[in-house]
Amino acid sequence: MLPSSSDPALLNRELSLLKFNERVLAMAENSSTPVLERLRYLCIVSSNLDEFFEIRISSLKEQQRQTPGVIGGDGYSPGEAFERVQAATHELVDRQNSLLTKQVLPVLKAEGIALLDPPEWSDALHDWAHAGFEREVMPLLTPIGLDPAHPFPRVYNKSLNFIVSLAGQDAFGRSASIAIVQAPRALPRVIKVPAEISGIPHGYILLTALISAFVGELFVGLEVKGVYQWRVTRNSDLFVDEEEITNLRQALQGELSQRNFGAAVRLEIDQFMPTDLETFLQQEFLLQAQDTYRVSGPVNLSRLMQLCNMVDRPELLFPDHRPKLPAPFDTVGDLPEQLFAAIAAQDRLLHHPYQSFQPVLNFLTAAAMDPAVVAIKQTIYRTGEDSELMRLLLAAAKAGKEVTVVVELMARFDEQTNINWAAKLEEVGAHVSYGVVGHKTHAKMALVLRREKGYIRRYGHLGTGNYHPKTARLYTDFGLLTADQKMCQDMDKVFSLLTGLGARQNLKLLLQSPFTLHETMLAMIRSEVAQAKAGKKAHIMAKMNSLLEPTIIDSLYKASKAGVKIDLVVRGACALRAGVPGLSDNITVRSIIGRFLEHSRVFYFYSNGAENVYLSSADWMDRNFFRRVEVGFPILDKVLKKRVISEAFTYALRDNQLAWRALPNGSYAKVTSRGKPFNMHEYLVQQLGD
Repeated sequence: MLPSSSDPALLNRELSLLKFNERVLAMAENSSTPVLERLRYLCIVSSNLDEFFEIRISSLKEQQRQTPGVIGGDGYSPGEAFERVQAATHELVDRQNSLLTKQVLPVLKAEGIALLDPPEWSDALHDWAHAGFEREVMPLLTPIGLDPAHPFPRVYNKSLNFIVSLAGQDAFGRSASIAIVQAPRALPRVIKVPAEISGIPHGYILLTALISAFVGELFVGLEVKGVYQWRVTRNSDLFVDEEEITNLRQALQGELSQRNFGAAVRLEIDQFMPTDLETFLQQEFLLQAQDTYRVSGPVNLSRLMQLCNMVDRPELLFPDHRPKLPAPFDTVGDLPEQLFAAIAAQDRLLHHPYQSFQPVLNFLTAAAMDPAVVAIKQTIYRTGEDSELMRLLLAAAKAGKEVTVVVELMARFDEQTNINWAAKLEEVGAHVSYGVVGHKTHAKMALVLRREKGYIRRYGHLGTGNYHPKTARLYTDFGLLTADQKMCQDMDKVFSLLTGLGARQNLKLLLQSPFTLHETMLAMIRSEVAQAKAGKKAHIMAKMNSLLEPTIIDSLYKASKAGVKIDLVVRGACALRAGVPGLSDNITVRSIIGRFLEHSRVFYFYSNGAENVYLSSADWMDRNFFRRVEVGFPILDKVLKKRVISEAFTYALRDNQLAWRALPNGSYAKVTSRGKPFNMHEYLVQQLGD
């Protein structure tokens, strides 16, 4: 039965995230996807689930402890939500394991690419593996026999471990029962076997198999009754007391050291592990049967991602894509006079990964080397350990330019990298700020101040994605290079708020969280409602990663009831129920899952023909609206506006190869059409790429 307007207005966030991972898994299930890419999607799901448990499941467990009786907007108490989420996750993991062992690995093997398990080793391979174990692995292993003098070891988050069942007595007359062996993080998880030894072009041994095969050599004179892999996932959310800290960097550094030893939230074990050992591990980590996942492949499946890069078989991957350097950046390079003149002439729109990220790097290179540039201001959320962009900022500071960098130290799982870059920037004299405690700086901005004809002219870059060249080849994001002085002055005001102190400032063009972005989105939705009630055309389109904020969702429901046409493209979690009679008849929700990760945020309002288009760093979530510093920036150039509408919405709504349609109950159906096949990613590669 279809949900009705009397059902809970919101879908469960965690269940919606699992639905997203089902759509990713479907890419691995699709036999037309190149087989190494199928493996990659499997690993992506595994990596996503790791973070899901570290953050979302740990949050649900905390809610169960603190507010067990509170009913959420999805109609569930924390306990009810936890039960449903665990059941759905077990189904997803079982489906993932089956796909790996019954489809993907056999197809890889048929292509001469195999993970070689001990039962199928030849004598030559056994000898080669044994020699490698004795030389490279065994010296690094520390077996821990559990007894009163040897308590259970401290286990690192997501580390690979083995539990060994033993029998017999050791040299001291102690009865052997259980031992724990921890795999050092320094050891490679995937080991290449020479073709002349393996007998196939691409043979590999997992560290798991190597240790399992020869673990008995760690327990001389004892009987090894069984050896089983396992790992535990821990709560990885950081807690920093915002009222007590005096130095955010120092406080965070101390918290990071404990992140990998938080409360256990998931136990993954070998499918053949005996029940008594399973129970033993559950008791040790205070976990239950529902927290335990038996796996048929490696417990650390995401490590198999390495195979996609180790195997030189390009025909088993998506065709190589080389993003195009669009005009005028294909001719001006990083020459300051020409580059800044090109931006001054008109706004320049970039759409990654179809178009190269190089113009952004050239923009900062020109700024670093140009004597006329007096200052550079930049926000950093994620940029990577090996970042050309950060090296450019370091070079600019060394050259004596005023370099101001707002580094977000609380960027989840990139905290240590950002701390390291902050220290390097300070060493060369850059002004480093950590933004506003309690509000993550998630805005993507770079501002260059250049002296021209006796006055300072500003040039800016604004984007929907991070300043990360690697993800710019994988994530779809828009970026705008502009010399519009109103927009650049707004950027300067935002930087002033981030680095200094002062009252909220009125911005001419930019929308900013936590001040104006939310209220402006609501006002624009209400404006479309007024147009619809007046009998005029009213249309809203929005593209984002997640849609969860209740007030926005309620406003969209009201707009739908008023007759506003609403098309949403939401990649991941979506709490809005689409197509519910009497509630959201006029709302469609699509999700695009393909070779690139949809990451751009784009908001469109018909506005009586004015067609207001904003790009933003913010999803429609509570955190983005109220607990982060975000910006939304308008596309003013009419030609560029048409491009954004087409590339963000027209093609997404036309796609019948990568698109999924949300159903009223929160599930998704693959979009099919009898018409000509249209793949949005392939089309944009052809249109914008080489």
